Amino acid sequence: MAGYLFNLDNETSLKFYIRNGIYSTKLSPPTNNRWLKHHEATFADYITMKTGDNVYFFIKRGIYGIGELINVGKTCKYCNYPDASHPNNPKYENLKEQLILDEGQFSNNQRWICLFKPSPYFFKKGIDMDDVLSSNPELFKMLRAFWKVSFIKFDEKENQAFKDIILKTNQEYLESIGKEAIYPTEHDNFHAYIKNDKNLTNYAINAFPILVSCASAEALKHEMAIEAGLLYQLCQQDPKTVSIFGIWDYLSHQVIASPFKPIDYMDKMDIFGYSFISGFTPTISKYLVIEIKKDDATHDDIEQLLKYVDWVKDEYCYGDYSMIKAFLVAYEISNGIFKHKKRVANRQYTIGRRPAISTIWNDLKLVRYRFNKDEKKIVFSLADEQYED
Repeated sequence: MAGYLFNLDNETSLKFYIRNGIYSTKLSPPTNNRWLKHHEATFADYITMKTGDNVYFFIKRGIYGIGELINVGKTCKYCNYPDASHPNNPKYENLKEQLILDEGQFSNNQRWICLFKPSPYFFKKGIDMDDVLSSNPELFKMLRAFWKVSFIKFDEKENQAFKDIILKTNQEYLESIGKEAIYPTEHDNFHAYIKNDKNLTNYAINAFPILVSCASAEALKHEMAIEAGLLYQLCQQDPKTVSIFGIWDYLSHQVIASPFKPIDYMDKMDIFGYSFISGFTPTISKYLVIEIKKDDATHDDIEQLLKYVDWVKDEYCYGDYSMIKAFLVAYEISNGIFKHKKRVANRQYTIGRRPAISTIWNDLKLVRYRFNKDEKKIVFSLADEQYED
């Protein structure tokens, strides 16, 4: 399963979240009834959370774990209050009775929550960031880019590396656990309160308020909003969306796609994912790479996406291009872009040794998007079909 590392600023919050089995990001208020890109990015992170994903906390260089996201009702994530995804700024006093998580005056800007349990425990013995990174250097990719964000998501290999170092460090407590070694929790009581006292249907997360906030007719002003909308529709397995992009077991966004260097200069894939061979988890069958442009596609966008394809081939597929499906999503894609794709979006490669087989990869598709206010979603269509005729 995937993992999430949440950044906290004090131990009081750490104890509070663990005790109640709930977490919510403290966001800045929206501006002029508009979401900003970092708000949309946070929403996109919540929308891909799945039951079984692991939870960790980071405070003062220490990493604490281990938790596991669980369903309370139908899902493991909700709005903190009805209409929390709308970019208004209601007063705390008017929301107090509706809040799922109430930490005080700033809770009107704790928009989304996730719910978890210890798995097996949250150990009091935190592990220094350097010790975590040095425990399995090859597997820690996203942790090295943990900078100026409230939390990060990482794949199952990096997640396992987190669990390994935490469990090995606390191995003595696994055999004879005592209260002095773990943080106490009453998550069962708090989760029961949520389920029994809140109509959770009214707290369901939906991408429409995020999208309509930055819509300009059928276009969207922020690429991050398109990321959020596409991830939401893939997670919901919207039929028209998955007919183009497919169904994926793991989805994330803004995933590192370059050698380590200063964070502000690192390349990041807009959307990255993978699917398992059916019935044989965790053996991976395919990888997904998506590049998103809110306006017209350009030749450079094709080149950038191919750069990511080559990165995934080296870092994840070990030379096998056939495992990669790539998409360029833009508002408009001209015939010239299609012709450029036909010229450059091909990779010759060899698989196997005895016998060695030479083949060609060209699995890059061009996709148009349109925001449909009436359908309350983004509508995608394959541009390739128009030109291939």
